[in-house]
Amino acid sequence: MSYPEPRYLGDSGQVSALFRPARPQPDTGWSGTDISYVAKQEHTNGEFGLYKLDMGPKAMGATEHFHRTISESFYVLSGEIRLYNGERWVTGGRGDFLYVPAGGLHAFQNDSDEPVSLLLLFTPGAPREEYFEKAAEYAQRSREELKAFRVRHDQYNTDMLDV
Repeated sequence: MSYPEPRYLGDSGQVSALFRPARPQPDTGWSGTDISYVAKQEHTNGEFGLYKLDMGPKAMGATEHFHRTISESFYVLSGEIRLYNGERWVTGGRGDFLYVPAGGLHAFQNDSDEPVSLLLLFTPGAPREEYFEKAAEYAQRSREELKAFRVRHDQYNTDMLDV
């Protein structure tokens, strides 16, 4: 394995780093889950999107789904989270990691009586913020509107493939 082709061709480097200080409040959330936008794709030149989820006890995450254009990775910061790896449910704890390539079935939820905190990494970056902000709203609409919203956000839930 080798490094990718260079994307910066200058000789002396450039001032281009992004510092994002911690925010006192999450950016959005629903159903017992707070979501903080650590690094949106617009700030990483589309390379990745990084989000922190703080899930309360018994908080629902996402049902079984896959993405066609992005991979999704989970890194558990604290607590225990149930992760579906396409074959079976596993319990992830502090320091555990799950990588799901494009097309990989996955799901997650907090079945415990304790809160859980984890990082979600999407590569390449995708504008997931609208999905996080409006998913609960679209869940109250018709199945057809919900499916169209999910497809627009590269979210293919297996319970809606026939809609």
